[in-house]
Formats: sequence, structure tokens, C-alpha cells
Amino acid sequence: MASNTMAGLVAGSHARNEMHVLHGEQRPPTRQSVAKLCRVCGDEIGVREDGELFVACHECGFPVCKPCYEYERSEGNQSCPQCNTRYKRHKGCARVTGDDEGSLDGDDFNDEFQIKNTRDQQNVFAPSENGDYNPQQWHPNRPAFSAAGSVAGKDFEGEKDMYNNDEWKDRVEKWKTRQEKKGLVSKDGGNDPGDDDEFLNQAGLAEARQPLWRKVPIPSSKISPYRIVIILRLVILAFFFRFRILTPAYDAFPLWLISVICEIWFAFSWILDQFPKWQPTNRETYLERLSMRFEREGEPNRLSPVDVFVSTVDPLKEPPIITANTVLSILALDYSVEKVSCYVSDDGASMLLFDSLAETAEFARRWVPFCKKHTIEPRAPEFYFSQKIDYLKDKVDPSFVKERRAMKREYEEFKVRINALVAKAQKKPEEGWTMQDGSPWPGNNTRDHPGMIQVYLGSEGALDVEGKELPRLVYVSREKRPGYQHHKKAGAMNALVRVSAVLTNAPFMLNLDCDHYINNSKAVREAMCFLMDPQLGKKLCYVQFPQRFDGIDRHDRYANRNVVFFDINMKGLDGIQGPVYVGTGCVFNRQALYGYDPPVSEKRPKMTCDCWPSWCSCCCGGSRKSKSKKKVHRGFLGGLYSKKKKMMGKNYSRKGSAPVFDLEEIEEGLEGYDELEKSSLMSQKNFEKRFGQSPVFITSTLMEDGGLPEGTNSTALIKEAIHVISCGYEEKTEWGKEIGWIYGSVTEDILTGFKMHCRGWKSVYCVPKRPAFKGSAPINLSDRLHQVLRWALGSVEIFLSRHCPLWYGYGGKLKWLERLAYINTIVYPFTSIPLLAYCTIPAVCLLTGKFIIPTLTNFASIWFMALFLSIIVTGVLELRWSGVSIQDWWRNEQFWVIGGVSAHLFAVFQGLLKVLFGVDTNFTVTSKAADDAEFGELYLFKWTTLLIPPTTLIILNMVGVVAGVSDAINNGYASWGPLFGKLFFAFWVIVHLYPFLKGLMGRQNRTPTIVVLWSILLASIFSLVWVRIDPFLPKQTGPVLKQCGVEC
Repeated sequence: MASNTMAGLVAGSHARNEMHVLHGEQRPPTRQSVAKLCRVCGDEIGVREDGELFVACHECGFPVCKPCYEYERSEGNQSCPQCNTRYKRHKGCARVTGDDEGSLDGDDFNDEFQIKNTRDQQNVFAPSENGDYNPQQWHPNRPAFSAAGSVAGKDFEGEKDMYNNDEWKDRVEKWKTRQEKKGLVSKDGGNDPGDDDEFLNQAGLAEARQPLWRKVPIPSSKISPYRIVIILRLVILAFFFRFRILTPAYDAFPLWLISVICEIWFAFSWILDQFPKWQPTNRETYLERLSMRFEREGEPNRLSPVDVFVSTVDPLKEPPIITANTVLSILALDYSVEKVSCYVSDDGASMLLFDSLAETAEFARRWVPFCKKHTIEPRAPEFYFSQKIDYLKDKVDPSFVKERRAMKREYEEFKVRINALVAKAQKKPEEGWTMQDGSPWPGNNTRDHPGMIQVYLGSEGALDVEGKELPRLVYVSREKRPGYQHHKKAGAMNALVRVSAVLTNAPFMLNLDCDHYINNSKAVREAMCFLMDPQLGKKLCYVQFPQRFDGIDRHDRYANRNVVFFDINMKGLDGIQGPVYVGTGCVFNRQALYGYDPPVSEKRPKMTCDCWPSWCSCCCGGSRKSKSKKKVHRGFLGGLYSKKKKMMGKNYSRKGSAPVFDLEEIEEGLEGYDELEKSSLMSQKNFEKRFGQSPVFITSTLMEDGGLPEGTNSTALIKEAIHVISCGYEEKTEWGKEIGWIYGSVTEDILTGFKMHCRGWKSVYCVPKRPAFKGSAPINLSDRLHQVLRWALGSVEIFLSRHCPLWYGYGGKLKWLERLAYINTIVYPFTSIPLLAYCTIPAVCLLTGKFIIPTLTNFASIWFMALFLSIIVTGVLELRWSGVSIQDWWRNEQFWVIGGVSAHLFAVFQGLLKVLFGVDTNFTVTSKAADDAEFGELYLFKWTTLLIPPTTLIILNMVGVVAGVSDAINNGYASWGPLFGKLFFAFWVIVHLYPFLKGLMGRQNRTPTIVVLWSILLASIFSLVWVRIDPFLPKQTGPVLKQCGVEC
């Protein structure tokens, strides 16, 4: 179907008549056909017993079939999803609580379960020639039911005891007739009473019509106290700042002023972080219903195809064995093989990765059938064979042990071959690499090479050992030439978008880092429960999964798991407009990446009354005649506008849902539109300016359901794919500006998701019971800080760009709480400056004997105690509804301070230098662990300048504690009272930096020489500064008596 749809666009043409075929062939369903479809389940609505179309709601006429209407009345909120009017009970429908019994006939209940005579039955299920209702009542983008689906036949067995044999027989006959009309059962033998069991089994199809997912509300007993404490904390903060501002410490005024400024910033940062978590949401999916709806036995598989992207840069830093495991887990997905394609982007043009993928493709011929035969998890061999669990659990096939042992041996041989390739790649020959046929490797110069594409597996590739097809595996290395901006990872991802659109054009795309393997083979199915939902799916730009990690120490010293963010913040965003995009583990809607707007729900037409005279109608909003003219005017333009307004980036006010006609017909109706809008709609050049000069790719962007144009061959497609990854293809286009991954920051993920949300798209956070993806994380201190530095630097770049959420996207469709969340993601690095100052203040107070807070009265101390209690209670209640452990929460708090006074601080200055003065700082690719030693890298120490600020803070506060205690001992009992407040803040800093101190010590508690030198230097400086302390001599009070030197 997709091929036929796209047959109109011819390569290389810019003329309008070429667009004629495109628009003429790609027609949405006409109103006549769509009007008979249920907007909840997609089935035909059907007719009533009198032959008229079934209308569930007589107020607005929203199209809903009878089974969905009955299900909504019995299990849902009993209201129309469009106008929220309570459904009235129709004749023949069961009563539910709340029905108005006085408005029903007395014998209506008896008619529910009676079957008409043969003539009446034929009338009931015969199609109505006038079955179309008023098209004004059809609104395709209305919100979905709170719960949708059919319950036809669901409770047959439970209801059978309620009727006698004759009544039950009549009820089954009536149900059979309905099923025959829908084509779900055969008419042969339909009158045999002994077939009741068969029809009861067919009734299970009702399950497939129910929702594919649902929201799981957090109990009010958990969320309500949480919200109350947040409000109380706001009130307490107001009184706290009133006290702090009105009672300055005059003896330490500079310290007091700095501390108040820092505290105000912390309060602002807390508000940005807290309020997007006001309405957290959990969701669950129903994979069985997905399979029953789209994978019915005896019918073609209707699940949507998926293109999977894997990105890598340097195979020496990102070991090929890790990338190979990721690819193998993709090829073994629990999904139809012809609907999965894996694209591996090699942005380093490495022959090592090229050869590794060839070995991976060969090993996949044995690994994939083994995984699917024995349904093993995970399907990445390295992690499957390293599991410390009983691998025989739930296995009943006698051949499993033998086959597993053989497969493990083959995988070890595969690893040896990959290791041999890595060893060979360590030393590059002077003449460059050569391929097996003797020709030079095109990517010998990684900065100047042509585009390369190699298809390893697929419909025309090798089969597995059982003779079955394998998913397509494609190697892609985009062209690079000197003098061109390549935009790092974002540019590589955009190249994959175009290549996949030309070769396979799946409507959905899964983005993975090379070290994130698929841990749950049903992960794509989980995403499809949202993306293929008939109502929500069209408005979703992506489905984001949480990141989970392997190889992290049990205590998670440096908060690598980032549990607080993924299990608290992301769930909070899911209740607003959706989670942010985090760079990996995300299934995209291809149309959203193309810069299109989501479908817009039309407003209900205002109700008019024919009883008003014409002069009154003019005064009250115009005559009905003028309205009808306006409707005719947009009748055949509306559909085109609703589609093309998104492509041309214009906000047209005209909307419609009519079919699209040929271009000649459209031109005849353009008299009322100015030339600018004509050219925006009709010119092929606008497509090329937006998407680039590739007719095949432009054609693919108009195919919402994916697929390839008709008549294309593999040779022509490969040639076109080489064209779309050329280094100059994106010039003078909107790639990286409005389309695809957005350029301008090293954290392109935040920008990309932000642009989609600004257009009005929604996203969904999917957290399956078995983690969908798992990856590796840098567990040693230096690599972890460099990773955080990169993220923070990207946030600073966004803050200083035109895409800053503080001023970008107003007037769009971004919700305010979602905007607060995005503001928080770009301003958090600037918290490092007040945090560094606030961590220094305790030591300065201890060394100088002054304090930022004057003597507290009993009333003032109440606000301090209330503030600390509200902070603690907020955290406890947050852990209660989220399920996060207190250890994970505490590690997150500690690393917030560690990263804040080191990586975030450097990111602020590097970002300012880069944006304001053009001084670029290259980030280092985070190394992916391939060490067999368990947690071996945890104790690996690498010197970096990021370690200087936190080391200085630790020494400074330790010296301050010693100085303060010594001074208190010297001055007696009265000086201990003021000391406790200073010591509390100093210990707060030391405790938060304790994991950093452990990282400095290493496994053997040995510290590098450079750290020792810095420590001695800083300790000496602060010891000299501490001139007030002389613990061995008592301090004198009163005048100082000295010999005057004059002889009296």
C-alpha cells in the first residue's frame, strides 16, 4: 500500500505537475468511509435494529461503536469522551448505576435479550444505504476514552446461569449474528447449538479491543501528603527569608550577604526542580492485547516496522565486542524479522568496526535462532552467559543444555576473532588499511573520506542456520570532507535518519548508544503499546525508557545509576507533557523528527438554532449562509492545509478534515488565497529547501505509515542513500535547525526533545518490569566527572543560545511546568557558583570566629527547625511514592555537591569561553568498560584539574574544624555554644564530599603525589592565614601591658 501511495514522486523533479501524482494518490479516507469507524477501537460502528447508524451520544454525535459504548457505561466514566455528557441508556442495553429509570419503558428490560424474527435479523445487520451521519459531528482528534474496548462475550459464562435454556440460546444466536457481520466467525454451522464453546472462545477477541496501556494512579494517601508538605515548605521558606533579610549579621556583613544570595538561589533552584514533580505518573502496558490486535492468526502481521540506530565513534575507546553485543540483541528482538532494521553509524570510518560487523553478522546466523527457540533473556551473549542465576529455570527442552554449551563455545570463538581484529588495529600500516580484495580502505583518512554503506543481512542477505530470514543489518559511515561542519553525534544521527528513510522508511526509530544493549526482547512491543494507540499514538513524538546500568559497584559511590532522576523526575514529567529525551533508549515517531506538528484537535462548532430570525443570526455571529460558504471554501483545501502547514512551518488558521484532491482541482479553488500561500503549498522547491535535494527522501517524508515508493530497486536506493549522507547535503536546509537532531550543543538530546515539545508533541515514559535496555557507565571518579562536565557544558551552551527555554517557544504549545523542567536542565550548572561559595563559608567562619547568623531568639529558631524538618519530610515522602531507596537518594545528594563544585563549575567557564570568545573545548569520549575485573575501574585514578576545587574544599573545611575546636578549647566553655553552628555547616560539606575523598585514596589508600603536593600547599596557606589561633597561650583580657622602654 505504501509503495502505491508514493508512486507519484519522480526523482529529480521540481515542477508542480510532479506533485500532482503525490497529492492525488495519497488520499486520506473520505468522510463517507471514516464516518462508519469507531474513534476508540477502529471497528465499524454498525447500525441499530431500525437500520439507522448507531449514535452513542445524541448531544455531539461522537462516533463510537456499541461495544465501546457499553464498555464505557459499565467500566468507564459513563460519559462521552468529546462533550463529557453522560451516556443515556439505549434500548437493548444493560442498566448501570445512575440510569434514569423513569425515562425508560416498562418492558424495555425484556427486549434486551430477545431475538427478532428472521426478517428482523436481516434488517438489523444489513448495511444501511444512508448510514452516513452529519460529517460536522466527526472530529478525528478528540481525546480518547478513559477506558476503551469491547466487552462483547466477555461475561457470557458468568451470565449463563441467569437465564433459562431458551433465553440463553437466543442470546448466543444474537451474539453470533453480530460476530458474523463483523467477519470474526464463519456462517457455516451457525445454527448448531453445540457450537456455544467455539463462540465463547471467539469472544476473547473482545480483549484485543481494550486499551493497550493505562495510567496507574499513585494512591492519594502517598501523593496528597507530599503536595501538602511542598506547599508548607514554600510558606516556611517565605518566613525564613523574611527573618534572614531583616536580621543581618553586622559583624560579618559580607559573609551574611553572600550566604543570603546563595540561599535565595538554592530556593529558586528547588522550585524549578520540585514543581514539575507535582503530578507523577505510572503507566503499564498490555502486550497480550497488542498481539491479539495486530498479530491475529491467519492474518498479515500489522505491527509497525522499526529502524534501530546504533552510534559509535572510536572502536578503540568503545570496544567492538560491546557494539557487537548491542547489535546481536537488536537482531534477536521478539519482533517480526521483516519489520526490524539495524543501522550502525561509524563516525570514525574504522575498518575495525567494519570487519567486526561482518563477524557479528555471521555469528548472528546461529545466535538469533538459539535465542528465539529457547526464549532467553537478555539476548546479548556477553551478558547472558555472565549471569549468575540458574539458567535452567523454566527450561523444559531436553536439548537446551547441549545447545547452550555449544553456543557458549561458539561465542568464545567469536570473541577471540574480535580480539584478533582489535590487536591488528592497534598499529596502522604506513600505506593504510587494505580490504580483503586488496583495495585500499576508503576511510584511511578519517577526516576526508567518501560515504560508505554496506548491507550485511536482510531480505537479500544471508539466512540463519534454520533457513529463516534475519533482520536487516546496515553499516553506515557518512562522508566527511575538510571545511564542512559535521556536528558530531547529532550530524551522524541525522545521516542515519535519511539513510533509513531511503532504504526501509519505518515509521518509528529506536535510538541506542553502542554500549546500551536490549535487555528486554519485548522492549519495542512495550513502546508500540503507546505509539500504535489509535488516539494517543498520533500525538506522541517519542517513548523514552529509563537508563539502567551493569557493572556498577553495590554502593554506587558516584551515583552512576542516577535513580533519583529516572525514577522521580522523569515520572513527574510524564504527568505533564512527557519526559525529556536523554540521548538513548528512545523510540521516535519519524514524523515528529521531520519537524511536523502533531494533529490538532478541532474545536466543537458552536451550537446554532434554526428558530432565530435571520436578522438575529447576523447580530449573533453571522448567517448560516456565510458559514456554509466558508465550509465549501475549505472543503477540499482543508486536508491539504492541515498537512502542508506543518511542512512549510507556517501556522495556518484554516483546518479541516476533508479529502485531498488533485492539484488541478486545488488550483481552481485558490482564488481567495494570496500568492505567498499558493507558492508555499504548491512548490516542490520548498520541500527541497527544507529536506534537501533528494526526491526519494522527500517522498518518504510524506508516507506517515512508512514503506518504500513503488518501482524502486535496491541499486537505485543505495545510490540515493549515498547521496543523502554526503557532507554537503544539509547545506541551506533545515536539518539541525528544525528537522532531526538539533545542532548547537554537545547535549543534542535536550534540544531535540525541547523543540518537539514546543510544537505541541507529547512524550511518554515507559518503565517495564524487566529493564528494557542496559548499558555501561564510567565508575571511576575522573571519567565520571568528565561525563558530568560534558552534560553540564551542553546545558550552558543551550542557556546561551536562541533555544534557551527562558525565552524560546512562547506562544507555542509548551506547558508551563514542562518549561520549568527544561529551565532547570539548563540553569543547574550555574548553581555551582553559589554552591562553591556556600561550601567555603563554614571554613571562613571557623577561621575568623564570625558567623553568618546572629544570635537566634526562640521564635527565630522555630523557622530554622521547621525548614530542616520540611526538607527531611519532603525527601521521605518523595521516596515513599517513588520507591527509591534512601541510599540511592543520599548518593544523589552527595554527588550533587561533588559535581557542583567541580564539573559544573568548569562547565560554566568553558561554556562562556566557547560562546563569548570562540574558544572551543573538546570533550573526551567516555570510555566503555571492557575489563574482566569486577569493579576494577572503580579504584582507577586519573589526574584531572576537575579534582582541584573539591580537594581544596575538603582541606579548607578540615583546617577550619581544627582551628575552631582549638580556639574553643583555648577560650573556655562560653565559646562552645557559637561553635556548634559553624561545625554543623563544616561537617555538612565534609560528609557530602566523603565519596570524593574515598576516590582520591584509591584501593590501597594511596594518593598520587600531585594530590599530596596540593594538599600540603593549601594546608600551609590556610594555616598561615589562621593568625588568630595560639592554643598554647591563654588570651589576655583588658589592656596589654608592655615595657615602655623609657627609664623613669
